Amino acid sequence: MPRKRKLLAQLTALQSNTSFPQIDALEKPNTTPGADPSPKSSKYFVIEKKNPPQLQADFFNQPCVSLAKSFLGQILVRKLPDGRELWGRIVETEAYLGGEDEASHSKGGKQTQRNAAMFMKPGTLYVYQIYGIYYCMNVSSQGEGAAVLLRSLEPLQGLDAMRELRRASRKAPTKLLKDWQLCNGPSKLCQAFGIDKAFDQRDLTQDDAIWMVPGQDPPGEQDVVATTRIGIGNRGEWAQKPLRFYLRGNKFVSIVDKKIEREMAARGHSPCS
Repeated sequence: MPRKRKLLAQLTALQSNTSFPQIDALEKPNTTPGADPSPKSSKYFVIEKKNPPQLQADFFNQPCVSLAKSFLGQILVRKLPDGRELWGRIVETEAYLGGEDEASHSKGGKQTQRNAAMFMKPGTLYVYQIYGIYYCMNVSSQGEGAAVLLRSLEPLQGLDAMRELRRASRKAPTKLLKDWQLCNGPSKLCQAFGIDKAFDQRDLTQDDAIWMVPGQDPPGEQDVVATTRIGIGNRGEWAQKPLRFYLRGNKFVSIVDKKIEREMAARGHSPCS
């Protein structure tokens, strides 16, 4: 089964947990003579099934690099004010390690009003603005001032809504965005999911508008590429550290590292189909 179709099937399975049981008895009452008038035919005795299991605090409570890798394959869910839900599989992340990391907003252990979320409990959103226009979304991890940047998603549900949000965030009229263009970058991701500064310091384990659920097909070590982060070329040795992670062969990744992928192939690391 092609991977895209497999992912959609897995998503359908996850979402089926949110459905209500069929209440046929309400539409077609049981009129069989001698039948037991069980209260289970009443709407008042219908039990709502549990929602898909959300990722909880223990998942986020791990070291930054470990969390950045663990995010790959997990699903970000965003519930819009009108009730529509957007689902996207995380396919690319970057780790920012806190005080020692020259590329981190918390380098030197400096805590400010802007970066306060990086020092909060694991699973807290850190949303900041770049160029005075765009937003980027991070998730705090273990470690003082450490957080993981969500770089790219593979859209699974709500693609039309994502296109609407991307279109509304861009001033000039443009062509209809293809699926792979919707969330292939940190600011594009935020535009497509309607994420802005209002989401800063929110808790992914308790928020009603944004959360994560586990993916159904976790990647293996051979599927994960570890390479340098993007846009930090003036940070000395930290610019060369392999702290960006992405799913190898996934077309929704923002920037691929062909050299690293060739080296992986030479070592016999073939990505899973």
